[in-house]
Amino acid sequence: MRKKITVVGAGNVGASAAAWLAQKGTFDVVLVDVVEGMPQGKALDLAQVGPIVGSDATVTGSNDYGPTAGSDLFIVTAGIARKPGMSRDDLLKTNTGIVKAVAEQIKKTSPSAFVIVVSNPLDAMCYVMKQVTGFPRERVIGMAGVLDSARMATFIAQAAKVSVKNVNAFVLGGHGDTMVPLPRYTTISGVPITEILSKEKIDEIVKRTANGGAEIVALLKTGSAFYAPSAAAVQMAEAILYDKQQILPCAVWLQGEFGLKDVYVGVPAKLGARGLEQVIPLNLKADELAALNKSAESVLELQKITGV
Repeated sequence: MRKKITVVGAGNVGASAAAWLAQKGTFDVVLVDVVEGMPQGKALDLAQVGPIVGSDATVTGSNDYGPTAGSDLFIVTAGIARKPGMSRDDLLKTNTGIVKAVAEQIKKTSPSAFVIVVSNPLDAMCYVMKQVTGFPRERVIGMAGVLDSARMATFIAQAAKVSVKNVNAFVLGGHGDTMVPLPRYTTISGVPITEILSKEKIDEIVKRTANGGAEIVALLKTGSAFYAPSAAAVQMAEAILYDKQQILPCAVWLQGEFGLKDVYVGVPAKLGARGLEQVIPLNLKADELAALNKSAESVLELQKITGV
């Protein structure tokens, strides 16, 4: 029996996530959105992809949470998208209300589900989701580091002229201007990039990674990134539902790890059948730890502002 994944929000990120999932054919997908007809139309379109790619997965669109009942996992993308000149923090007030309403429905219809939060500002929205659902930290995880690390890996592969398959990048911290790329733990076929690329080039890549989302927003002018964020969320979903025991950088509720407590911050996390299986410790240098603490302080401030 296929697992059921509900994607909340049928905009660019949500619809793309549903498309990745439908194409794989290993999950049944429910697409939920408040806009009448939109999730139904996109679901029907995706269902008709089945004969082309050989997928028998069902794809259902809905304006309510009835069809989502008993979902194994939710990918939450609901919320307004960033516009040019808008920071992730500007989204806080509106998206807090949206994510709170979603969390109440998830708690009601699928009390045993895992939740992957994609809505921005990411870390604060994870906090809202966890507080409202009352779910344990193992089942509410944020998609941030997977995307940021993928962006960093892309830039490294281009600079070093190697396959992206050879690059393993790690970005920690909050999903925003205070993210913490870690060149020391970033490698090309196991070799630290500090031994392959110049400091100037690495600094340039780190800066571009931190501004990765804003760069795409500036280019698109009327929206934000959606292909890579949705693919990152699907990678996390597969790690959990397939019990892959895969280590990915994710936003998790820290309880003393890295000296941080009661805050959502991106760290290396092992994902498996229990959701968050383990936070992987790293021996950070003083400047790296200071940057992570600064990032956590920024998230703590947003958590307080949500009022949840």
